[in-house]
Amino acid sequence: MDEDMQYLKAASAVDSDAEAVRSAARRIPAGAEDLREKAKALFYFVRDEIRYNPYSSLYPLTASGTLRRGYGFCVQKAVLLAALARAVGIPARLGFADIRNHRLDPVWKRIFKGDVIVFHGFAELFLDGRWVKATPAFDLRMCRENGFLTVEFDGVHHAMFHPRDERGRPHIEYLRDHGRFADVPIEAMLGAVTAAYGPEFLECWETGVWDRYLQDSSDAEEG
Repeated sequence: MDEDMQYLKAASAVDSDAEAVRSAARRIPAGAEDLREKAKALFYFVRDEIRYNPYSSLYPLTASGTLRRGYGFCVQKAVLLAALARAVGIPARLGFADIRNHRLDPVWKRIFKGDVIVFHGFAELFLDGRWVKATPAFDLRMCRENGFLTVEFDGVHHAMFHPRDERGRPHIEYLRDHGRFADVPIEAMLGAVTAAYGPEFLECWETGVWDRYLQDSSDAEEG
């Protein structure tokens, strides 16, 4: 594990040393008897208590910022889970992949010019000698409202998006893996996003102001 010590240290986005993160890491898994049980408690906290919001601005990208706001998109929620895990002594890292969402909301299908989402983020926790994938993005309420299968985490099996929804319709398809990182590879992520969706998307993402972009997308579709 010597080479993996970086996955226990605080980083720029994965700010596991922030007091708010450390306090939450002590409180959330209180009573858990081992690291696996702590990991489960942290996962379900991030999944359900931090609301999934794709309109969330890119910044703050830090775990403490997402914890303070109480909502975030996939990368922000993965960053928070990784930070909480490190704060309780569980090595954690970030994974990124391009995915196809067959159930993507029509508004976002216009924004993304299709159904492919580049640089989707998830976490990996080192438990019992192996890395276990954990995807806390979609909260329970969102899944129930949309007929999605919830991602469950037991600390043993990989917890990733399901290929089909509750009715058996195609849902998430993993297309390309971008690797594992101790912190958010911000330049690579922004480069991929800009190449896929254009500079206008990046501007809206950074500010969290989507009105103009959505109107532009709607006008383009009508034209």
